[in-house]
Amino acid sequence: MPIPALRTPDDRFHALPDFPFAPHYVDDLPGREGLRLHYVDEGPADASRVFLCLHGQPSWSYLYRKMIPIFAASGARVIAPDLFGFGRSDKPTEDGVYTFDFHRDTLIAFIERLNLRGITLTVQDWGGLLGLTLPHAMPDRIARLLVMNTTIADGRPAGPGFDAWRAYNRTQPDLNVGALMSRAIAGLTEAEAAAYAAPFPDAAHKAGVRRFPDLVMTDPGMEGVETSRAARAWLAKDWAGESFMAVGMQDPVLGPEVMEDLRATIRNCPPAMQIPEGGHFVQEHGAQIARAALAAWGDAPAA
Repeated sequence: MPIPALRTPDDRFHALPDFPFAPHYVDDLPGREGLRLHYVDEGPADASRVFLCLHGQPSWSYLYRKMIPIFAASGARVIAPDLFGFGRSDKPTEDGVYTFDFHRDTLIAFIERLNLRGITLTVQDWGGLLGLTLPHAMPDRIARLLVMNTTIADGRPAGPGFDAWRAYNRTQPDLNVGALMSRAIAGLTEAEAAAYAAPFPDAAHKAGVRRFPDLVMTDPGMEGVETSRAARAWLAKDWAGESFMAVGMQDPVLGPEVMEDLRATIRNCPPAMQIPEGGHFVQEHGAQIARAALAAWGDAPAA
């Protein structure tokens, strides 16, 4: 049976500020046939380096608009998918569809469908909760990590800041995404806030937004804990790729303390780049982060 889903009208994505990227789609992922997944695809299709940029909640690939051109200008291919329930991707209407395994299996199928290799896994928020479980499953495809304000959720409590956010989200079945992003990002323009909200014309399109906070593995019995624990152990012992970390220091939930714990977990991860004025959505400072990461890896000079 097809998964019931909504599709945000295309006209909501017209003329978004600083987001000139043509849409690309796949609709034949195993077990998700008929569900259309959107992704940005910039740079040479045959590039040896691929930046795979994974967003979290309640954002979408628009979050990476300041990083995509810089990565592409270095000669890399840049892929930024929208998870199901977000962005231009289809939005299953039943809350129960959204599970850790549903999203993780989607990412694995997507990487295999596009046959991506030489991947720099670029993650933040749920992009990291999901994405950082992929290297030990696909070690031949993932070469580097670029990690921003995220964690590996392995069943431990996430702290009072996250508990408050989860409780608030439960009271907001029609969360005002634009207003949330405006509060979280200093200096965000009205047009940019509207762009973040563009995928979600009404509450029916927000099942994914509603579900993600409740999926964070804060109890040892939750789905994804065993996978995440295995990933954490593998990254600590067996990860042999290069890593770069950037931290928005104003993030009240996934800030410096959480990120230092993650840095210590990732084998040979150097000290983090600190963005003093950056918050949770640190990609809003993405141009400097992208240039610094490329320079650290010898792919392009810092500017």
